Order: sequence, then C-alpha cells, then structure tokens
Amino acid sequence: MPLNRARRRCHWARGGPDIAYHDHEWGVPVRADRRLFELLLLEGAQAGLSWATVLARRSGYRAAFAAFDPARVARFTKARVERLLRDPGIIRHRGKIESAITNAGAFLAVQREHGSFAAYLWSYVDGRPVQNRWRLPRHVPAQTSVSHTLSRDLKRRGFTFVGPTICYAFMQAAGLVNDHLTSCFRHTEVMGLAAPKGREPAGKGRSSLRSGRRRT
Repeated sequence: MPLNRARRRCHWARGGPDIAYHDHEWGVPVRADRRLFELLLLEGAQAGLSWATVLARRSGYRAAFAAFDPARVARFTKARVERLLRDPGIIRHRGKIESAITNAGAFLAVQREHGSFAAYLWSYVDGRPVQNRWRLPRHVPAQTSVSHTLSRDLKRRGFTFVGPTICYAFMQAAGLVNDHLTSCFRHTEVMGLAAPKGREPAGKGRSSLRSGRRRT
C-alpha cells in the first residue's frame, strides 16, 4: 500500500489538520446527534473563514461548548456569552456564539418532533448518502436544491447561520453526500460506507467548497 503522502486527495486537503480530517472524517455518514450538532456548530462558525481556521480551534470549541451537548449549550446565559467572547480558543464573534446557543434550542426541538435530529436530517436524502462522481474541483457544487430546501426549513425552525452553502457543507461533512473526487483514494472507501437502502441521485455543480472561500 502506498504511503499516505503519495495518495491522491481532494484539492483542499493541503495541511496536516486538513489531511487528517479529510482522510478520516469528511464524507463519513454521521448518525449520532451530538456529532451532528458539533458539525452544525463548526460549519456555522466557519462562515467567512477557512475550514482550516475552524479545525485549528476544534478542541477550543469542544471545551467552550460543553463537549457539543446541545441540551447544555441551549442553557448558556448572557454572562456565558460574555465569557466566550474573551475565549481565545474559539472564534470570538458574538453573532456566531449566540447562533450556537439559539441553534442548540432549535436542535432539541427537532429531536422532540422527529425522535432524533439524525432522522430529520437523513430524510432529505431518503436515508442513504448521495454518491457523486465529480472529476474536477470545479464540478463540486457550493449548494444544491436539497441544501436550499434544508436551509429554508432550518430557518423556519429558528436556526441561524444555516444558508444553503453552509447547509451543503454540513451535508458533505456529515456524509449525506460523497463529494470526494473520483481521483481521491477516499471516494471508493466512503462509498463503501453507504447504507443499503435508498437512492443514489447524481448532481451537477460548478464551484468548490473546501478552497477557503467564504460561505453564507
């Protein structure tokens, strides 16, 4: 087997943290609610920044946001927000911090309605990851009709920092879509993790997400 450094990866996996995340997490189907809340929180924190910036603070976010327990985060007070604004381990942006707390409450409401947030989220792809077969970075979409639909419904439910581009990045991260390029060694590996039932719709797109571009 070739050494990891010789493997072909998606274009955005350039540095150590990016490579580790790409090789072990990105595109892997996630069905655990706390993990989904973590990804949703981090994707919202990234808005306007690079993913590498968020990855570098991931442990800081874990400490600051109660190990990504939505029930605990939903109870954060205004005093807690002020303390977080002084925390160098996270991105000190009031809107994003307050969004995480708001979203925690909305996340719990979805759990109560659907039994789990995972059940709600995975219904958007009929329970099975979409297996895309993009050959070039420019083919990977920044958003899709599904991410638009998800974004609209999340906003209706009170979530913030959940625009269609953030939602599509969330879908990529949580493995609802396999957007590894076909030349990437992880494409086939991630495809093998798909659930046995559901559909495999193909998509079209032009722009790349993991290039450090800003998200809305």
